[in-house]
Amino acid sequence: MHESDDTVPLDPGFGDRFERQKRPPCQLYIVSPPAIEIPIFVERLKAALDGGPVAAFQLRLKDVPDADVLRACEALLPICSAADVAFILNDRADLAHRAGADGVHLGQSDGSIADARKLLGPDAQIGRTCHDSRHLAMEAGEQGADYVAFGAFYETTTKPSQYRPQPEILRWWTVLSQLPCVAIGGITPANAPPLIDAGADFIAVVNAVWLHPDGAGAGVAAFAGILDG
Repeated sequence: MHESDDTVPLDPGFGDRFERQKRPPCQLYIVSPPAIEIPIFVERLKAALDGGPVAAFQLRLKDVPDADVLRACEALLPICSAADVAFILNDRADLAHRAGADGVHLGQSDGSIADARKLLGPDAQIGRTCHDSRHLAMEAGEQGADYVAFGAFYETTTKPSQYRPQPEILRWWTVLSQLPCVAIGGITPANAPPLIDAGADFIAVVNAVWLHPDGAGAGVAAFAGILDG
């Protein structure tokens, strides 16, 4: 198990010595369901992006042949490009490079940030999963990540996790670093406000969008009012 967020405690005087950086409003980062069917999902993604502001879309497909991942990228990347939404591929920097993705999201076992940067170039968006660990987040920042992701903040069936950070880790990070932070894990419009208030730059969501009873567009729209304050 990785170190928890208690391994680098927040000094009681830390906030007195550093002012929290002025940051843009929190934005929505949507992640694909664990299984998709092209071309049906093409229309679902279009509907989601029509529902309201979305900053990034992550294609996350596990245990899928490389050829199928690349076919999905070929179908979905133009949709994101047309909507000015960053297209991020999960896990695989090599496939992100082949697909022409805007970036890659790396888990702790998905290779080094330095190798991904060398392959994808200086303009690629590279994110790193940091669970509930302040140490891993600082390490990712030092290694050149473009954002760090903490979670799962709430119970989730998408990617069950033993890690359960508290919102305070977001507040700590935004005082420490200008690097964006992403909150993920079981987030809904109802439980997102404490994470936004704590300083999340992005909230990453899956089921709250794709399993919304009125469709993916309504799922995105449900977050719009929360993110607007």
